[in-house]
Amino acid sequence: KIMSKKPVLVIMAAGMGSRFGGGIKQLEAMGPNGEIIMDYSIYDAIEAGFNKVVFVTRKDLLATFKEVIGDRIAKVIPVEYAFQELSDVPEGFSVPEGRTKPWGTGQAVLACKGIVNEPFLVINADDYYGKEAFKLIHDFLVSDHAEKAEKQYDFCMAGFILGNTLSDNGAVTRGICVVDENEHLIGVNETGGIVKTATGAACDDKDGNQTACDPASHVSMNMWGFTPDFLDELESGFRTFLSEQKEGDIKSEYLLPTIVDQLIKSGRANVSVLETTDKWFGVTYKEDKPVVVESIKKLIAEGKYPEKLYK
Repeated sequence: KIMSKKPVLVIMAAGMGSRFGGGIKQLEAMGPNGEIIMDYSIYDAIEAGFNKVVFVTRKDLLATFKEVIGDRIAKVIPVEYAFQELSDVPEGFSVPEGRTKPWGTGQAVLACKGIVNEPFLVINADDYYGKEAFKLIHDFLVSDHAEKAEKQYDFCMAGFILGNTLSDNGAVTRGICVVDENEHLIGVNETGGIVKTATGAACDDKDGNQTACDPASHVSMNMWGFTPDFLDELESGFRTFLSEQKEGDIKSEYLLPTIVDQLIKSGRANVSVLETTDKWFGVTYKEDKPVVVESIKKLIAEGKYPEKLYK
């Protein structure tokens, strides 16, 4: 049975206060006409068949956000805004004194409750994912997969090849996926200190020592395909998360990979890992910017994108 609801693209952009080199990194111009990374993701999503974009941002950023991208995108596809605010906690909970940042990617997606009632794809604002993953996730979300099995969620994620996601300018942290023989996710191991080496890649082990890691392994770049009932799950999970906070903890975050991991471990979710061989890029270090600009130029030269995205 094909779902009649067309999938929605959700872009997590509320962390835009994290500055690099003086600017808001998600709003740095990368394309020949001032396009930012998000422009390319939205273009790819429209091409893949998504027909609405929901930006998760903050109220204090809305004016800037609309000016830089929102109003432009609204001319080509319906746009809605959801707001992730630190103060947005369920009744009975309060924000601990001294905490300044919102609660992480789980809360960002939860902000879409009431706005998103369709299967949806979640991405980061400042990552370039390539065309293939949008198509794969779109097709998964409109297929009969997205109908919930008995008490079980059916989700998916883009599985990037680790070697395609490394920076030339320093170490990165990636969620390395453990996958079974059916290409279902068993777990995600957050792995830090990953660098390119002559033979492939190296990372930090649990004691902080450098060890070789397989550049062909799949990693999660926070590109998930969910069904709308996941939003209810996030809501109840957020209450649990807050009730387990330790006194004085002002840093802990409610994170998508952890939430998905718990659902898998408790047998409540199946997550298909959809392999993409596209090269990811993003701006982890300010030295990455010229690489991104160059990569986009090359994609335009190869005919993957028009010189001007939205005529």
